[in-house]
Parts: sequence; C-alpha cells; structure tokens
Amino acid sequence: MKKLLLILSILVFAGSIQAQESTRLPYQSIFVELGGPGLPYSFNYDFRFNKEKMDSWGLRVGASGYAFSGGESFFSLPMMANRLYGKGPHYFEMGFGLTFFAFDNQSEDYYCLDGYYDQNTGQYVCTNYGGNDYNFILDVDGSPSLMGTMNFGYRRIPVDGGFMWKISLNPIFNNNGFWPLYAGVGLGYAF
Repeated sequence: MKKLLLILSILVFAGSIQAQESTRLPYQSIFVELGGPGLPYSFNYDFRFNKEKMDSWGLRVGASGYAFSGGESFFSLPMMANRLYGKGPHYFEMGFGLTFFAFDNQSEDYYCLDGYYDQNTGQYVCTNYGGNDYNFILDVDGSPSLMGTMNFGYRRIPVDGGFMWKISLNPIFNNNGFWPLYAGVGLGYAF
C-alpha cells in the first residue's frame, strides 16, 4: 500500500511539474517584418522583461541589409522599447525607438542641379550635383544616420507559443520631417 501511494504521489507530482512547464508564457519571439522600424524589411528578436506577464514592457532588436553589384548597399539596425496590452492571444502593441542605418550609393546617376558657363574654358561647370542621394520617404542628411520610429499595432501571440503575426502603423521621423503613414507586417515564431 505504501509503495502504491508513493508511486501515485510521484505521478501526481510529475504531472503537476509537466502542467507547469506547458503553461510557460511565450515571452520571446523571432520574426521577419516587411516595412516597420527596420525600414524596407528586418529580421527581429523581441522579448518581455517580465517573463511571467505578457502584457508588459519589452525590447526588440533587429537587422536588415542588402548590397547590389552596382555599388549600392544598405544596413539598418532597429531598436525599440515596446509594451503589449491585452490578454492572449490578442495584444495591442505600442512602442518607440531608433533605427540606425548606413548606406553607400556609388552609382553613376549624377545630374547637374546648378552651375555656370565658364567663358575661359568654354565649358559648363556644375556646382551642385543631384541624383546620388539616399532618401527613405524622408530626406536623409548623409550616412550613417538615425531615424526615430514609433509603433502602434496588433500582435497575435498564441497562449502556448507557436506561429505569431503582427500588423502595425509605424510613424517615422528625423530632423527633416515626420511621416505618419508608414506601416509594417510581421510573421514569426513565439516561444
């Protein structure tokens, strides 16, 4: 009888441990996002500071980049503090952050914006070239640069983890202006 009680107690204890492990919150996620704070696209890692509460503050870090044979390249590093509001699997997401980015455009697509005719040489001298700038919705002063980002959206995270998705409005700003109608769509995995 004692052995049967001991075995039954062990099974109940092991079952309760198993149940506790299966109710672990998926406080981390990895996802790819088209648009959003990474600018054209980004690969991201997001986590909650409080592992026991999904509707809490978190941090997201991502990376994006490309290079073309014509000499054009781009790299971005979005970092954002965010907060989830709601109950699983539906959350309203709000956040703010910065996106560091660098670019290089070595194409030959220059054109003359302003200049004068030099009578001594008989040639037109260009004083201001255009066409080789990088602008992502807003004018950018040069490379490297920073873009401020905000995030207002919906995130669906299954209660037990798994496939997650998100859609958001991501206003962007820098010293040259503010663009409120930029958006992003993300797909990934929560664990």
